[in-house]
Amino acid sequence: MKENQKKSTNPDSINVPPPKGTACHTDVSGSIEQNFSHVLINQTANTLWPHKAPEERDKQYSSVLAAMYGIRPKDEVEGMLAGQMIGLHNAAMECMRRAMISEQTFEGRRESLNQASKLTRSYATLVEALNRYRGKGVSEQKVTVEHVHVHAGGQAIVGNVTREGGGDITKTQEQPYAKHITHQETETLPCQNTQRNAVPVPVNAEW
Repeated sequence: MKENQKKSTNPDSINVPPPKGTACHTDVSGSIEQNFSHVLINQTANTLWPHKAPEERDKQYSSVLAAMYGIRPKDEVEGMLAGQMIGLHNAAMECMRRAMISEQTFEGRRESLNQASKLTRSYATLVEALNRYRGKGVSEQKVTVEHVHVHAGGQAIVGNVTREGGGDITKTQEQPYAKHITHQETETLPCQNTQRNAVPVPVNAEW
């Protein structure tokens, strides 16, 4: 009995129940291995500055599990990233709290805020890494097309345009609605000088 009581009060081993609505610790760690889940949850919970009151401390541990469950890791890698993200968040908030202490010196406040700034940047980096990992390395491309005008008989193409045989595409070829200039017989325009009087030419003019 004494050994069990000692283990329960050990800060390195936190017995936390899974959050409401979850079947097991797998939902917060991403792993089916119970030992891995137990270690990861304890590591993440120990990043907190524990409250002295047992009730408040239990709320802290429950909030850690709720955060991990909200991230919903799908495997061990995502679970570890989730734990690190929560740890960085806790550390950043602690630095910000210390910077706001009324008795804090100017140098101490500046150092705390500098550390908080670095931690928040690291947190953003982990969020980006988690998103990339969930995409499994597949880069997403977003194409935004604005103000596309398609004339009658034309076609709009979005993306890279290639042609067989190589060669560059001319501006006319890029515009299927453009018309080529061709010769066409038309009626003669009327002329005011119907008699076609001769135009006077100087005597010394050269031809």
